[in-house]
Amino acid sequence: MANLKDIKRRMHSVESTMQITKAMELVASSKLRKAKERAENVKPFFEATYKLMAEIASEDRYFDSQYVHKRTDQSAVLLIVIAGDRGLAGGFNANVFRLAQARIDEVRNSGGNVVVMPIGQKAVDYFANKEIKILKAYDHVAEHMNIYLAMDMADLIIRTYQRHASLQSVELIFTNYVSPILQVAQKMEVIPLEELSGTDSRRCAVEYEPSPEAVFEKLVPRYVASLLYGAVVESFASEQASRRTAMENATDNATEMIDQLSLLYNRARQGAITQEITEIVGGASAQQ
Repeated sequence: MANLKDIKRRMHSVESTMQITKAMELVASSKLRKAKERAENVKPFFEATYKLMAEIASEDRYFDSQYVHKRTDQSAVLLIVIAGDRGLAGGFNANVFRLAQARIDEVRNSGGNVVVMPIGQKAVDYFANKEIKILKAYDHVAEHMNIYLAMDMADLIIRTYQRHASLQSVELIFTNYVSPILQVAQKMEVIPLEELSGTDSRRCAVEYEPSPEAVFEKLVPRYVASLLYGAVVESFASEQASRRTAMENATDNATEMIDQLSLLYNRARQGAITQEITEIVGGASAQQ
């Protein structure tokens, strides 16, 4: 009987866990739909800004800007790392940190320094225990990310890049949402915009005042803001997709475990009944 009680107690525990994982799966699915819409909505603005910057950079063969050339004699890197605010999302956070740590080790092994801007509670916690300088930390911003916060982040990044001549580049590590079952951690360079310096676009009769460089440098913060906004909401969508998959797998595992425990419970109950019948028969035979 004690064994039956233990099995029953374990079944109730697994059923309670399954209810939680199922609820988390449904919540993640709902958040995923909203995050995908936000990620799609920002793309036209980002593409229009990038196209205009490419046109400006290609209009004048003498065009030059501090944002299109790598500072080759410097080695410091500002690394923006976007992770989740919570766990229980499979390998989502671990993949981001693995890629970030590989880049940090690469820079340090070449004699450079790394400054980090963590976005997401898990990123903040991860780098809080590392011997690494943090520019500014942002936690619990992904779900309610807006363009105004993205502009504040972009302004801080631009000011840091302008004031610190030792910065070679600004790089971003985030998770790209490919599909509901595939999310890929990736790294991209934010500044400098070296690919724009060689852009060959169709020239048009446009005059920029006071100069193409001045207009271009006014656009850079907006470009960085749209890039950050898109990366944050893309990572948030990836986090929800990863959590939904993880919770779906956990629910399936819990269901399978309940089936196994039910079978074990029925066998144990059958054995207990058989033992009781045997004892009754044995007792009756002894009395005769």
